[in-house]
Amino acid sequence: MKYIDLNEKSASELLELLKEKKVLLFTIKQKLKTMQLTNPNEIREVRRDIARINTAISAQNK
Repeated sequence: MKYIDLNEKSASELLELLKEKKVLLFTIKQKLKTMQLTNPNEIREVRRDIARINTAISAQNK
């Protein structure tokens, strides 16, 4: 997910996307603890997506 794509979305869409990514991060962490996660780099990607979404939300608020 690129920041440019997030810049075009509205605040409500960004908040919905943020909620989805946080749920996804939770499920990935659960899979990691139960040894079901095949690619541990997914955690890094989701965390970075969450950070990009938070940046886009704060940029719209300014």
